[in-house]
Amino acid sequence: LTVSARDGGGLASASCAAVTVNILQTVLIPAIFERSRYSFSVPEDAPEDSVIGTVKAREPPNSLEVVSYRICSGDPHGHFSIDPHFGIVRTRKQLDHEAQSVVVLTVQSQLGKSPVYSSTQVNISVTDINDNPPVFPTKSDKITISHTQSPGTAVYIAHAEDKDSDLNGVIKYSIASKQSDAFSIDPSLGVVNLTRTVFAEKQQEYTLHIEAKDCGSPPLTSMLVCKCFRVTDINDNSPSFVSSPLSYVMEDVEVGFLVHHIIAKDPDEGRNGQVTYHILSGNEHKAFVLDKITGLLTTAQFLDHEVQERYSLTVIALDDGSPALSATQVLTIIVLDVNDETPVFLKQLYETAAHENRDPGEFVVRVEAVDRDAGLNSLLQYEILPGPGYEQFKMNLDSGELVTAASLDRETQEIFSIKGSPLRSSTTQLCLTVLDENDHSPKFAKTQYQVSVMEDLEEGSAILNLSASDEDGGLNGEVRYSLIDDTYGAFAIDSVTGSLVTTKALDRETKSQYTFRAVASDRSTHFPRSTTVSVVVHVDDVNDNDPVFLQNPIRVFVSAETAVNETVATVRAEDVDLGSNGAIVFNLMVAETVFQMDVKTGDIILREPLDSKDFSTQLLVTASDQGIAPRTVTAMVIIFTEEQEEVISFSHSMYEANVPENSAAGGH
Repeated sequence: LTVSARDGGGLASASCAAVTVNILQTVLIPAIFERSRYSFSVPEDAPEDSVIGTVKAREPPNSLEVVSYRICSGDPHGHFSIDPHFGIVRTRKQLDHEAQSVVVLTVQSQLGKSPVYSSTQVNISVTDINDNPPVFPTKSDKITISHTQSPGTAVYIAHAEDKDSDLNGVIKYSIASKQSDAFSIDPSLGVVNLTRTVFAEKQQEYTLHIEAKDCGSPPLTSMLVCKCFRVTDINDNSPSFVSSPLSYVMEDVEVGFLVHHIIAKDPDEGRNGQVTYHILSGNEHKAFVLDKITGLLTTAQFLDHEVQERYSLTVIALDDGSPALSATQVLTIIVLDVNDETPVFLKQLYETAAHENRDPGEFVVRVEAVDRDAGLNSLLQYEILPGPGYEQFKMNLDSGELVTAASLDRETQEIFSIKGSPLRSSTTQLCLTVLDENDHSPKFAKTQYQVSVMEDLEEGSAILNLSASDEDGGLNGEVRYSLIDDTYGAFAIDSVTGSLVTTKALDRETKSQYTFRAVASDRSTHFPRSTTVSVVVHVDDVNDNDPVFLQNPIRVFVSAETAVNETVATVRAEDVDLGSNGAIVFNLMVAETVFQMDVKTGDIILREPLDSKDFSTQLLVTASDQGIAPRTVTAMVIIFTEEQEEVISFSHSMYEANVPENSAAGGH
């Protein structure tokens, strides 16, 4: 703009000046990233604060605002950081290729305090290093070999796993021991083959050391020790059933009732003689359950003789040989009738007429009833109940036919009502001795047992008494206790008293809770019954672990110009115990005037100015837990200064200049 200034004199004087107006950006335009996607790679063993790469967003022309950066998604565990001013992406924590090999971050740029953002995708490939050795599922194993097996026979497959990737996870197998040349191994597949007939000599056992080595640089290895034993047995015998093919069960038994114990014998040795049991057919409605290991057959549903009185189950006994041999048996289960059905007359009222003045024995009527029970339970007998005029008639006990017992006279009595009036009765005492049947299962006093024990409890200590009662008598009511789940070798139960005891030292840091089932079984010799209950053992903490410093010794560089009350270092420690046993407080072993320690955070704070640029000192720091008998460890903190470089700074915080367009390069 050209601005004119003119005075008001008679001969006006005027002067002109040029005004240049620079239009600054005011609309909401974000800083745009140079790329829509960045790709970086970083090795998984990169130390913390390692630089991974840089992202860059450019501000709009004529903008005076500064661009800032932040990670907005893709890093929930905080493994990465970004410099808010320069866009430099760094590591914050130790990375793990096996846990996450590719990370996709979303980075946003912001111009000053503008609410408008720009974003870009940052793909970080966490490259693998050879930090995992091959791992066998077990450190030792057994191989059984028959003296009849010929050279070239595969007798074992070694298998290890390596969590690393590419060549770092490729495994090669070899036999490290040279005790015998009778074996070879495929380096890629781990298949162990015979190279000659073994056990021809006196040697009855071989030890093979199988090595698994990955192809990393340097390679990592692990070892498997295999004992090779001679086995003379071959699977040349089929199982044979020794249990009866016929079983009886009452129709009113409860679900879970033991119906039959199926037993098959196999004279072979080892796995060749191990028998399992299975139902092939006849159990389509799943009325029964067969335990494949014990051969115990129990009811899975309520039985009803009136619905089905006989089951034919085809059962197979299978050995564990290779190839497996088997035998089958048709097991017939007879469901015995219980007198649980009431006789029912076909009519509720029988009406008939009889002639008077006839000789006794004349047929009057035949009544009929049915009973759905079987056998003796369904045989019916008929009788006339006492009542007025009942002596005039007789009833055939078996056929239900009613005949006259005397000559009737209509004028004396026209109607007889017999199915009596008034009702009459008499009573007598009948003494019955009821023999016990094992119809009750043991019952625990609780539906679940829970107990808390200290982890320093001595081995063999009683921690809980389980109690179950059985209403039956004799052996049917005597209870024995056992455990059916894995307790990791930590507990055992007294079979008579039900006392649960520890069988090894407990460690809360290794396992803090055990959950298993206990069984109470009666001692019935015919059909034993049992009940299970859940047992939960909580292992309480004992202060048996020392605090551990995350770094020891700790080296700290501080500036000689560090301000008073500023934190110069932070000491970190961990304790795996719980509660106060794992709560750590920090202290200086020797009182200091220059430095002070925050007992809770572990911060070391400067309390007096440093007296020189070459200051150095060593502090002994303690970390103590807050258990009843505190445990304490010590670390050393080394603090020293280094000469601070001269600070370089601009004379102005902002510079402005105008450059004419089409100016030649190199112009000022």
